[in-house]
Amino acid sequence: MKTISIDGHEEHIVERSDWPMEKVRETLKDETVAVIGYGVQGRGQSLNMKDNGIKVIIGLREGGHSW
Repeated sequence: MKTISIDGHEEHIVERSDWPMEKVRETLKDETVAVIGYGVQGRGQSLNMKDNGIKVIIGLREGGHSW
């Protein structure tokens, strides 16, 4: 994690190297990630997580475009 200062305010930045895939899998092993919407981003992120062994559930608006 990096800390940077912008105009006198500190920001903490989490880097990819802070969360290798094994750490992500261990952290989320008993969890289900909810993705709201199944547009381009929702679909891509959901498939990526599923491919990496993370349980995913999708929430859609009834009658919405993706329904």
